[in-house]
Amino acid sequence: MGALLSQSFNPETDVGDLKGKVILVTGGNSGIGFATIQHLARLGAKVYMGARNKDKALEAIQRLKHEGLGPGYGEVVWLDVNLSDPRRAKKAAEDFMVRETKLDVLVNNAAVSKYSGTLHNHKRCYLCPCVFTRTLLPLLKKTAEKPGSDVRIVTVSSNAMILCHGLRFRSKDDFNDRHSDSWWPAASRYVRTKLANALFATELQRRLDREGIPIIILSLHPGCVNTEGYQAYAQQKRGVIGFIWSWFGNLFLLSPSDGALNSVFAAVAPEIRANPQTYKGGHLRSVGVVGAPNKEALDEDLAHELWDTTDTILNKLGVVV
Repeated sequence: MGALLSQSFNPETDVGDLKGKVILVTGGNSGIGFATIQHLARLGAKVYMGARNKDKALEAIQRLKHEGLGPGYGEVVWLDVNLSDPRRAKKAAEDFMVRETKLDVLVNNAAVSKYSGTLHNHKRCYLCPCVFTRTLLPLLKKTAEKPGSDVRIVTVSSNAMILCHGLRFRSKDDFNDRHSDSWWPAASRYVRTKLANALFATELQRRLDREGIPIIILSLHPGCVNTEGYQAYAQQKRGVIGFIWSWFGNLFLLSPSDGALNSVFAAVAPEIRANPQTYKGGHLRSVGVVGAPNKEALDEDLAHELWDTTDTILNKLGVVV
């Protein structure tokens, strides 16, 4: 873990030149998303930083330039992406399609921290990224038709979904379950969204396969990462408890740069395109290692149920995707 963990995947040596690639990463102004953009831009890609706060995004882009985005590297561009409401998520995707004529890789990284305790986790972590992705599908499909293309959709999930058992997605009420009987309700709501992310990825992969569209879709676990969100939570604890939380994160958890490696692998590692049947619709439980954390993540009936209920909810909101 953390600084003690050596990684076998090195983007600088294991991935070729990404010049000409257009990549979109949501939640990119901090944490894992920021580090993901840093890796990809250093390989030459044009990377859109999807974030709702313009000032924070531009500040993050300046930080990227300061830390090494000189001549020969790629470009980082801010895109206004607000995933607080499905209608705003759809608008952001439509705005992107006006600006670009191709999209090689979409990385759905934005999420609400499991430490937040919010009841809006499903909207921000699953529903809005779902709308964002499905709205972008026409452009992704168009890009996939081009000779030599390698189009991918990557969603940051979590192995914590292993804690999900017996969950259903039959109605809006299931989405709004407060998990009041859980020892940590906020965490239970969080991992439920991560299961939804994985189920969405597998179901979308099946649908694209039936259409003969050569897009590869993956969900993944980034690892236990010492992000700004983790440290902010530690500071809320204050005193000795807060110090222990912070110390633990600094010593044992992955740095954001290492935590981003699985996202980068999923987005651009050549071996994925070389072995599509191994990776299609899969969940990367660690860098390059495919394996669903639990049987629920592989449940096709549950994935269909999630898709149908999602459509019902979106139709009631007037969001057509």
